[in-house]
Amino acid sequence: MISSKIGADEKMASNDLALEALLEFINAVEAGVAAAKQRVKEAKQVYNIEAIKWEKAQGANGEYERSEDVNSPDFKALLRDVQAHGGKMTVGNYFVWCFRNGSVLGRKLGKSRG
Repeated sequence: MISSKIGADEKMASNDLALEALLEFINAVEAGVAAAKQRVKEAKQVYNIEAIKWEKAQGANGEYERSEDVNSPDFKALLRDVQAHGGKMTVGNYFVWCFRNGSVLGRKLGKSRG
């Protein structure tokens, strides 16, 4: 009877180890899927930055353009994207940021490297 109990304990330990490995695998797959979804989301640009109405403005760091074109679907999509990137990002040749009020965007041509 003792030997059968030891066998059952070893079998339970083996099952626990298998379940633990399976859970680790599932967690890794979920993390991979989430990362892939994020990359796909970032890869598809759902707005046209040139379709947004921009106004010239002057700031402490020179000339830039700003927009409050809240009726434009392109503006709304860009605003969401910029906010999702911590309030600033590069779009094409532009550095784009969101002002603190959360409803105004600024953009400035990036400096050429070379």
